[in-house]
Amino acid sequence: MNVQGVDPGRVAALLERERAAWVEARPKARALHERARRSQVHGTPHPWVAQFPPPVPLVVERAAGARLHDTDGHEYADFGLAATSALWGHTHPAVVAALRDQLDRGTVTMWPHEDQVWVTEALGQRFGLPFWQFTVSATDANRFALLVAKACTGRRRILVFNRAYHGAVDEAHAVLTPDGVARTPGVDPHGADISETTRVVEFNDLGALERELAHGDVAAVLAEPVLTNGGAVIWPEPGFHRGLRELTRRCGTLLVIDETQTIPAGPGGCTREFGLRPDIITMGKWLAGGIPAGAYGMTDEVAAGAARYTEVGDGGLGSTLVGGVLAVRAMRAVLEHVMTEQAYAVMDGLAQRYEKAVGAVIDEHELPWHVARLGGRVSYAFLPRPPRNAGQMYPQVGSELRRALWLYLANRGIVLNGMSGAALFSPLTAEADVDLHNRLFAEVIDELAER
Repeated sequence: MNVQGVDPGRVAALLERERAAWVEARPKARALHERARRSQVHGTPHPWVAQFPPPVPLVVERAAGARLHDTDGHEYADFGLAATSALWGHTHPAVVAALRDQLDRGTVTMWPHEDQVWVTEALGQRFGLPFWQFTVSATDANRFALLVAKACTGRRRILVFNRAYHGAVDEAHAVLTPDGVARTPGVDPHGADISETTRVVEFNDLGALERELAHGDVAAVLAEPVLTNGGAVIWPEPGFHRGLRELTRRCGTLLVIDETQTIPAGPGGCTREFGLRPDIITMGKWLAGGIPAGAYGMTDEVAAGAARYTEVGDGGLGSTLVGGVLAVRAMRAVLEHVMTEQAYAVMDGLAQRYEKAVGAVIDEHELPWHVARLGGRVSYAFLPRPPRNAGQMYPQVGSELRRALWLYLANRGIVLNGMSGAALFSPLTAEADVDLHNRLFAEVIDELAER
Protein backbone atom coordinates (compact mmCIF):
# COMPACT_ATOMS: atom_id res chain seq x y z
CA MET A 1 0.00 0.00 0.00
CA ASN A 2 1.37 3.42 -1.00
CA VAL A 3 2.33 6.03 1.59
CA GLN A 4 1.02 9.57 1.36
CA GLY A 5 3.70 12.19 0.77
CA VAL A 6 6.20 10.13 -1.23
CA ASP A 7 6.27 9.21 -4.90
CA PRO A 8 5.61 5.45 -5.26
CA GLY A 9 7.65 5.28 -8.44
CA ARG A 10 10.66 6.79 -6.69
CA VAL A 11 10.22 4.39 -3.76
CA ALA A 12 10.20 1.38 -6.11
CA ALA A 13 13.25 2.65 -8.01
CA LEU A 14 15.19 3.37 -4.82
CA LEU A 15 14.34 -0.05 -3.40
CA GLU A 16 15.56 -1.79 -6.54
CA ARG A 17 18.74 0.28 -6.61
CA GLU A 18 19.56 -0.24 -2.93
CA ARG A 19 18.89 -3.98 -3.10
CA ALA A 20 21.29 -4.31 -6.01
CA ALA A 21 23.93 -2.22 -4.24
CA TRP A 22 23.60 -4.31 -1.08
CA VAL A 23 24.05 -7.62 -2.90
CA GLU A 24 26.93 -6.38 -5.07
CA ALA A 25 28.93 -5.17 -2.06
CA ARG A 26 28.62 -8.40 -0.06
CA PRO A 27 30.09 -11.40 -1.93
CA LYS A 28 31.10 -13.22 1.26
CA ALA A 29 27.61 -12.80 2.73
CA ARG A 30 26.11 -14.13 -0.51
CA ALA A 31 28.31 -17.20 -0.43
CA LEU A 32 27.55 -17.92 3.22
CA HIS A 33 23.82 -17.50 2.62
CA GLU A 34 23.92 -20.03 -0.20
CA ARG A 35 25.84 -22.40 2.05
CA ALA A 36 23.31 -21.86 4.88
CA ARG A 37 20.43 -22.81 2.58
CA ARG A 38 21.68 -26.39 2.72
CA SER A 39 21.34 -26.68 6.53
CA GLN A 40 18.95 -23.91 7.70
CA VAL A 41 15.31 -23.25 6.84
CA HIS A 42 15.26 -20.16 4.58
CA GLY A 43 19.05 -20.16 4.85
CA THR A 44 18.76 -18.25 8.13
CA PRO A 45 19.26 -19.34 11.77
CA HIS A 46 15.70 -18.32 12.65
CA PRO A 47 12.70 -17.23 10.52
CA TRP A 48 12.81 -13.56 11.51
CA VAL A 49 16.03 -12.98 9.57
CA ALA A 50 14.34 -14.11 6.35
CA GLN A 51 11.73 -11.37 6.84
CA PHE A 52 14.24 -8.54 7.29
CA PRO A 53 14.79 -6.09 4.39
CA PRO A 54 18.18 -7.19 2.98
CA PRO A 55 17.89 -9.64 0.04
CA VAL A 56 21.05 -11.25 1.46
CA PRO A 57 21.20 -11.23 5.27
CA LEU A 58 23.70 -9.03 7.08
CA VAL A 59 26.43 -11.41 8.25
CA VAL A 60 28.03 -10.05 11.41
CA GLU A 61 31.65 -10.96 12.05
CA ARG A 62 32.03 -8.81 15.17
CA ALA A 63 29.84 -6.60 17.35
CA ALA A 64 31.47 -4.07 19.65
CA GLY A 65 30.05 -1.12 21.56
CA ALA A 66 27.08 0.01 19.49
CA ARG A 67 28.59 -0.98 16.15
CA LEU A 68 28.47 -4.01 13.86
CA HIS A 69 31.25 -5.24 11.58
CA ASP A 70 30.24 -7.58 8.76
CA THR A 71 32.07 -10.35 6.99
CA ASP A 72 32.63 -8.17 3.91
CA GLY A 73 34.41 -5.42 5.83
CA HIS A 74 31.55 -2.95 6.28
CA GLU A 75 30.92 -1.15 9.56
CA TYR A 76 27.55 0.02 10.87
CA ALA A 77 26.12 2.03 13.71
CA ASP A 78 23.69 -0.41 15.30
CA PHE A 79 20.37 1.25 16.13
CA GLY A 80 18.56 -2.11 16.17
CA LEU A 81 20.50 -3.44 19.19
CA ALA A 82 19.05 -6.93 18.75
CA ALA A 83 15.52 -5.70 19.55
CA THR A 84 16.62 -4.58 23.07
CA SER A 85 18.72 -7.72 23.72
CA ALA A 86 21.83 -5.58 23.22
CA LEU A 87 20.28 -2.42 24.68
CA TRP A 88 23.37 -1.65 26.78
CA GLY A 89 25.73 -2.15 23.82
CA HIS A 90 27.35 -5.32 22.54
CA THR A 91 30.43 -5.17 24.75
CA HIS A 92 29.60 -3.10 27.78
CA PRO A 93 32.78 -3.21 29.91
CA ALA A 94 30.95 -4.10 33.13
CA VAL A 95 29.15 -7.04 31.52
CA VAL A 96 32.24 -8.29 29.70
CA ALA A 97 34.32 -8.19 32.89
CA ALA A 98 31.66 -10.07 34.86
CA LEU A 99 31.34 -12.77 32.20
CA ARG A 100 35.10 -13.27 31.91
CA ASP A 101 35.41 -13.66 35.65
CA GLN A 102 32.47 -16.08 35.89
CA LEU A 103 33.67 -18.30 33.03
CA ASP A 104 36.51 -19.45 35.26
CA ARG A 105 33.99 -20.29 38.01
CA GLY A 106 31.45 -22.26 35.98
CA THR A 107 28.44 -21.51 33.78
CA VAL A 108 25.53 -23.57 35.16
CA THR A 109 25.08 -25.90 38.15
CA MET A 110 21.33 -26.08 38.96
CA TRP A 111 22.30 -25.18 42.56
CA PRO A 112 21.77 -21.88 44.38
CA HIS A 113 24.32 -19.08 44.18
CA GLU A 114 24.65 -15.81 46.08
CA ASP A 115 24.32 -13.79 42.87
CA GLN A 116 20.84 -15.21 42.36
CA VAL A 117 19.71 -13.81 45.71
CA TRP A 118 21.37 -10.47 45.00
CA VAL A 119 19.57 -10.23 41.65
CA THR A 120 16.12 -11.13 42.97
CA GLU A 121 16.52 -8.62 45.80
CA ALA A 122 17.60 -5.94 43.31
CA LEU A 123 14.67 -6.70 40.99
CA GLY A 124 12.29 -6.38 43.93
CA GLN A 125 13.72 -2.99 44.88
CA ARG A 126 13.64 -1.74 41.30
CA PHE A 127 10.23 -3.02 40.19
CA GLY A 128 8.32 -3.25 43.46
CA LEU A 129 7.41 -6.95 43.59
CA PRO A 130 8.89 -9.09 46.37
CA PHE A 131 9.26 -12.57 44.80
CA TRP A 132 11.11 -13.49 41.60
CA GLN A 133 11.93 -16.55 39.54
CA PHE A 134 14.39 -16.95 36.67
CA THR A 135 13.74 -18.14 33.11
CA VAL A 136 15.82 -18.57 29.97
CA SER A 137 13.85 -16.03 27.91
CA ALA A 138 11.05 -13.48 28.02
CA THR A 139 8.83 -15.98 26.23
CA ASP A 140 9.34 -18.43 29.08
CA ALA A 141 8.73 -15.67 31.61
CA ASN A 142 5.34 -14.99 30.01
CA ARG A 143 4.53 -18.67 29.63
CA PHE A 144 5.35 -19.43 33.27
CA ALA A 145 3.54 -16.32 34.51
CA LEU A 146 0.37 -17.44 32.75
CA LEU A 147 0.68 -20.93 34.20
CA VAL A 148 0.97 -19.46 37.68
CA ALA A 149 -1.99 -17.15 37.04
CA LYS A 150 -4.14 -20.09 35.98
CA ALA A 151 -3.08 -22.07 39.03
CA CYS A 152 -3.90 -19.15 41.33
CA THR A 153 -7.31 -18.35 39.82
CA GLY A 154 -8.53 -21.75 38.64
CA ARG A 155 -9.36 -20.16 35.28
CA ARG A 156 -8.10 -21.22 31.86
CA ARG A 157 -8.36 -18.17 29.57
CA ILE A 158 -6.05 -15.22 29.14
CA LEU A 159 -6.64 -11.80 27.60
CA VAL A 160 -4.19 -9.92 25.38
CA PHE A 161 -4.35 -6.66 23.48
CA ASN A 162 -4.63 -6.81 19.72
CA ARG A 163 -1.28 -6.99 17.91
CA ALA A 164 0.76 -6.76 21.11
CA TYR A 165 3.83 -8.98 21.21
CA HIS A 166 4.71 -11.46 23.95
CA GLY A 167 7.20 -13.77 22.27
CA ALA A 168 6.41 -17.33 21.22
CA VAL A 169 3.60 -17.88 23.74
CA ASP A 170 1.05 -19.97 21.87
CA GLU A 171 -2.02 -18.44 23.53
CA ALA A 172 -0.83 -14.90 22.78
CA HIS A 173 -0.74 -15.44 19.00
CA ALA A 174 -4.26 -14.10 18.65
CA VAL A 175 -5.65 -11.05 16.83
CA LEU A 176 -8.97 -9.34 16.26
CA THR A 177 -10.56 -9.74 12.83
CA PRO A 178 -13.97 -8.70 11.46
CA ASP A 179 -15.06 -12.27 12.28
CA GLY A 180 -13.74 -12.19 15.85
CA VAL A 181 -10.62 -13.62 17.46
CA ALA A 182 -8.29 -15.54 15.16
CA ARG A 183 -4.77 -16.87 14.97
CA THR A 184 -2.08 -14.32 14.14
CA PRO A 185 -1.57 -14.46 10.35
CA GLY A 186 1.24 -16.84 9.48
CA VAL A 187 0.87 -18.89 12.67
CA ASP A 188 -0.42 -22.46 12.31
CA PRO A 189 -4.18 -22.43 12.94
CA HIS A 190 -3.97 -25.99 14.27
CA GLY A 191 -2.07 -25.04 17.41
CA ALA A 192 -3.90 -24.20 20.62
CA ASP A 193 -7.57 -23.43 20.00
CA ILE A 194 -7.56 -19.65 20.38
CA SER A 195 -11.35 -19.59 20.70
CA GLU A 196 -10.94 -21.64 23.88
CA THR A 197 -7.83 -20.01 25.35
CA THR A 198 -7.73 -16.31 24.53
CA ARG A 199 -9.79 -13.15 24.55
CA VAL A 200 -8.54 -10.11 22.60
CA VAL A 201 -9.42 -6.42 22.83
CA GLU A 202 -7.88 -3.27 21.44
CA PHE A 203 -5.41 -1.33 23.56
CA ASN A 204 -6.96 1.73 25.22
CA ASP A 205 -10.49 0.29 24.96
CA LEU A 206 -11.67 -0.04 28.56
CA GLY A 207 -15.25 -0.71 27.49
CA ALA A 208 -14.26 -3.77 25.50
CA LEU A 209 -11.96 -4.89 28.33
CA GLU A 210 -14.79 -4.67 30.86
CA ARG A 211 -17.10 -6.62 28.56
CA GLU A 212 -14.62 -9.46 28.04
CA LEU A 213 -13.59 -9.70 31.70
CA ALA A 214 -17.26 -9.86 32.73
CA HIS A 215 -17.37 -13.48 31.52
CA GLY A 216 -15.45 -14.35 34.70
CA ASP A 217 -13.14 -16.86 33.00
CA VAL A 218 -9.96 -14.82 32.41
CA ALA A 219 -7.05 -15.82 34.62
CA ALA A 220 -4.75 -13.00 33.52
CA VAL A 221 -4.50 -9.97 31.33
CA LEU A 222 -1.05 -9.98 29.69
CA ALA A 223 -0.21 -6.42 28.75
CA GLU A 224 2.63 -4.33 27.42
CA PRO A 225 2.32 -0.98 29.20
CA VAL A 226 3.09 0.82 25.91
CA LEU A 227 2.81 -0.89 22.52
CA THR A 228 6.04 -0.61 20.53
CA ASN A 229 6.35 -3.57 18.21
CA GLY A 230 4.38 -2.64 15.09
CA GLY A 231 6.34 0.34 13.82
CA ALA A 232 4.84 2.93 16.15
CA VAL A 233 4.89 3.90 19.82
CA ILE A 234 1.32 3.62 21.07
CA TRP A 235 0.83 5.33 24.42
CA PRO A 236 -1.88 4.51 26.96
CA GLU A 237 -4.55 7.17 27.11
CA PRO A 238 -5.03 9.06 30.39
CA GLY A 239 -6.71 6.78 32.88
CA PHE A 240 -6.20 3.61 30.87
CA HIS A 241 -3.80 1.89 33.26
CA ARG A 242 -5.84 2.94 36.26
CA GLY A 243 -8.94 1.46 34.63
CA LEU A 244 -7.07 -1.69 33.63
CA ARG A 245 -5.96 -2.25 37.21
CA GLU A 246 -9.42 -1.53 38.67
CA LEU A 247 -11.21 -3.84 36.22
CA THR A 248 -8.82 -6.75 36.71
CA ARG A 249 -9.13 -6.52 40.48
CA ARG A 250 -12.90 -6.26 40.34
CA CYS A 251 -13.14 -9.33 38.09
CA GLY A 252 -10.67 -11.49 40.00
CA THR A 253 -8.19 -11.43 37.11
CA LEU A 254 -4.43 -11.11 37.61
CA LEU A 255 -2.56 -8.37 35.78
CA VAL A 256 0.73 -9.30 34.09
CA ILE A 257 2.88 -6.43 32.81
CA ASP A 258 5.44 -7.40 30.17
CA GLU A 259 8.43 -5.03 30.35
CA THR A 260 10.54 -6.80 27.74
CA GLN A 261 10.14 -4.14 25.03
CA THR A 262 9.41 -1.12 27.22
CA ILE A 263 12.49 -1.01 29.44
CA PRO A 264 13.90 1.97 27.44
CA ALA A 265 11.34 4.06 29.37
CA GLY A 266 13.59 4.19 32.44
CA PRO A 267 15.58 2.19 35.01
CA GLY A 268 12.37 0.69 36.41
CA GLY A 269 10.59 0.46 33.09
CA CYS A 270 7.06 1.72 32.66
CA THR A 271 6.17 0.03 35.94
CA ARG A 272 8.09 2.69 37.83
CA GLU A 273 7.51 5.53 35.37
CA PHE A 274 3.72 5.09 35.44
CA GLY A 275 3.41 3.87 39.04
CA LEU A 276 1.85 0.56 37.96
CA ARG A 277 0.81 -2.09 40.48
CA PRO A 278 0.71 -5.41 38.60
CA ASP A 279 0.37 -8.84 40.14
CA ILE A 280 3.17 -10.21 37.96
CA ILE A 281 5.94 -8.57 35.91
CA THR A 282 7.76 -10.37 33.09
CA MET A 283 10.98 -9.44 31.33
CA GLY A 284 13.85 -10.78 29.26
CA LYS A 285 16.22 -9.89 26.39
CA TRP A 286 18.01 -6.90 27.95
CA LEU A 287 18.25 -8.34 31.46
CA ALA A 288 21.62 -10.11 31.09
CA GLY A 289 23.33 -7.87 28.55
CA GLY A 290 22.76 -10.27 25.64
CA ILE A 291 23.07 -13.58 27.49
CA PRO A 292 19.77 -15.52 27.18
CA ALA A 293 17.81 -14.84 30.36
CA GLY A 294 14.46 -13.75 31.70
CA ALA A 295 12.59 -13.38 34.96
CA TYR A 296 9.13 -12.89 36.40
CA GLY A 297 8.19 -11.17 39.62
CA MET A 298 5.14 -11.76 41.83
CA THR A 299 3.21 -10.23 44.67
CA ASP A 300 3.13 -12.04 48.02
CA GLU A 301 -0.28 -13.48 47.18
CA VAL A 302 0.75 -14.81 43.77
CA ALA A 303 4.00 -16.20 45.18
CA ALA A 304 2.00 -18.07 47.82
CA GLY A 305 -0.14 -19.54 45.06
CA ALA A 306 2.97 -20.51 43.09
CA ALA A 307 4.38 -22.21 46.19
CA ARG A 308 1.21 -24.28 46.60
CA TYR A 309 1.20 -25.11 42.88
CA THR A 310 4.78 -26.42 42.96
CA GLU A 311 4.62 -28.14 46.34
CA VAL A 312 4.89 -31.65 44.84
CA GLY A 313 6.64 -30.86 41.54
CA ASP A 314 7.89 -28.09 39.28
CA GLY A 315 4.44 -27.38 37.86
CA GLY A 316 5.86 -27.15 34.35
CA LEU A 317 7.88 -24.10 35.44
CA GLY A 318 11.29 -25.73 35.45
CA SER A 319 14.13 -25.62 32.94
CA THR A 320 17.63 -26.99 33.35
CA LEU A 321 19.41 -23.78 32.32
CA VAL A 322 17.24 -21.43 34.37
CA GLY A 323 19.26 -19.25 36.72
CA GLY A 324 22.59 -20.42 35.32
CA VAL A 325 25.35 -18.63 37.18
CA LEU A 326 26.85 -17.15 34.00
CA ALA A 327 23.55 -15.53 33.05
CA VAL A 328 22.86 -14.41 36.62
CA ARG A 329 26.33 -12.88 36.92
CA ALA A 330 25.54 -10.86 33.79
CA MET A 331 22.18 -9.81 35.29
CA ARG A 332 23.95 -8.59 38.40
CA ALA A 333 26.39 -6.54 36.31
CA VAL A 334 23.52 -4.99 34.36
CA LEU A 335 21.46 -4.12 37.44
CA GLU A 336 24.42 -2.96 39.53
CA HIS A 337 26.57 -1.10 37.01
CA VAL A 338 24.71 -0.55 33.73
CA MET A 339 21.04 0.33 34.29
CA THR A 340 21.83 3.64 35.97
CA GLU A 341 20.12 7.01 35.88
CA GLN A 342 23.23 8.37 34.14
CA ALA A 343 23.03 5.73 31.41
CA TYR A 344 19.38 6.52 30.80
CA ALA A 345 20.17 10.23 30.59
CA VAL A 346 22.60 9.47 27.75
CA MET A 347 20.12 7.20 25.99
CA ASP A 348 17.27 9.70 26.33
CA GLY A 349 19.43 12.55 25.03
CA LEU A 350 20.42 10.62 21.92
CA ALA A 351 16.83 9.56 21.31
CA GLN A 352 15.62 13.14 21.64
CA ARG A 353 18.25 14.26 19.12
CA TYR A 354 17.06 11.60 16.67
CA GLU A 355 13.37 12.34 17.28
CA LYS A 356 13.81 16.08 16.76
CA ALA A 357 15.68 15.65 13.48
CA VAL A 358 13.21 13.13 12.06
CA GLY A 359 10.31 15.35 13.09
CA ALA A 360 11.93 18.33 11.39
CA VAL A 361 12.22 16.42 8.09
CA ILE A 362 8.60 15.31 8.32
CA ASP A 363 7.53 18.92 8.93
CA GLU A 364 9.75 20.32 6.18
CA HIS A 365 8.14 18.10 3.55
CA GLU A 366 4.67 18.36 5.13
CA LEU A 367 4.44 14.60 5.31
CA PRO A 368 1.35 13.10 6.99
CA TRP A 369 3.56 11.04 9.30
CA HIS A 370 4.49 11.25 12.95
CA VAL A 371 7.43 10.36 15.14
CA ALA A 372 7.13 9.17 18.76
CA ARG A 373 9.54 8.23 21.54
CA LEU A 374 9.54 6.05 24.64
CA GLY A 375 12.72 6.94 26.51
CA GLY A 376 15.57 5.57 24.39
CA ARG A 377 13.28 4.08 21.71
CA VAL A 378 12.04 6.09 18.71
CA SER A 379 9.71 5.10 15.87
CA TYR A 380 8.25 7.03 12.97
CA ALA A 381 5.04 5.79 11.39
CA PHE A 382 3.33 6.67 8.12
CA LEU A 383 0.21 7.99 9.82
CA PRO A 384 -0.63 11.64 10.54
CA ARG A 385 -1.33 11.02 14.24
CA PRO A 386 -0.23 8.41 16.76
CA PRO A 387 -2.68 5.49 16.71
CA ARG A 388 -4.61 4.71 19.89
CA ASN A 389 -4.31 0.97 19.26
CA ALA A 390 -2.30 -1.41 17.12
CA GLY A 391 -5.33 -2.42 15.08
CA GLN A 392 -5.11 0.97 13.36
CA MET A 393 -1.69 -0.08 12.00
CA TYR A 394 -3.18 -2.94 9.97
CA PRO A 395 -3.32 -3.65 7.13
CA GLN A 396 0.25 -2.41 7.17
CA VAL A 397 0.94 0.77 5.27
CA GLY A 398 4.33 1.47 3.74
CA SER A 399 6.14 -1.85 4.04
CA GLU A 400 7.91 -1.21 0.70
CA LEU A 401 8.92 2.28 1.86
CA ARG A 402 10.13 0.86 5.19
CA ARG A 403 12.35 -1.63 3.33
CA ALA A 404 13.68 1.05 1.02
CA LEU A 405 14.57 3.37 3.91
CA TRP A 406 16.22 0.53 5.83
CA LEU A 407 18.41 -0.44 2.88
CA TYR A 408 19.32 3.15 2.00
CA LEU A 409 20.51 3.76 5.54
CA ALA A 410 22.23 0.37 5.93
CA ASN A 411 24.14 0.78 2.67
CA ARG A 412 25.54 3.96 4.22
CA GLY A 413 26.32 2.61 7.67
CA ILE A 414 23.13 2.79 9.80
CA VAL A 415 21.20 -0.34 10.83
CA LEU A 416 17.69 0.08 12.24
CA ASN A 417 15.47 -2.66 13.69
CA GLY A 418 14.99 -5.17 10.90
CA MET A 419 11.31 -5.78 11.59
CA SER A 420 9.82 -2.42 12.58
CA GLY A 421 12.40 0.18 11.58
CA ALA A 422 12.54 1.46 15.17
CA ALA A 423 15.71 2.98 16.61
CA LEU A 424 17.19 2.16 20.02
CA PHE A 425 19.98 4.02 21.76
CA SER A 426 22.48 2.52 24.16
CA PRO A 427 24.87 4.16 26.63
CA LEU A 428 27.62 3.33 24.10
CA THR A 429 25.95 4.90 21.04
CA ALA A 430 27.97 7.74 19.52
CA GLU A 431 26.37 11.13 19.00
CA ALA A 432 28.14 11.33 15.62
CA ASP A 433 26.26 8.21 14.50
CA VAL A 434 22.95 9.83 15.38
CA ASP A 435 23.95 12.88 13.35
CA LEU A 436 24.92 10.63 10.41
CA HIS A 437 21.50 9.02 10.48
CA ASN A 438 19.81 12.40 10.61
CA ARG A 439 21.71 13.65 7.57
CA LEU A 440 21.02 10.48 5.59
CA PHE A 441 17.33 10.48 6.54
CA ALA A 442 16.98 14.06 5.30
CA GLU A 443 18.71 13.13 2.03
CA VAL A 444 16.60 10.05 1.30
CA ILE A 445 13.29 11.77 2.10
CA ASP A 446 14.32 14.66 -0.14
CA GLU A 447 14.83 12.10 -2.91
CA LEU A 448 11.49 10.38 -2.34
CA ALA A 449 9.11 13.19 -1.36
CA GLU A 450 6.44 14.35 -3.80
CA ARG A 451 7.09 17.77 -5.22
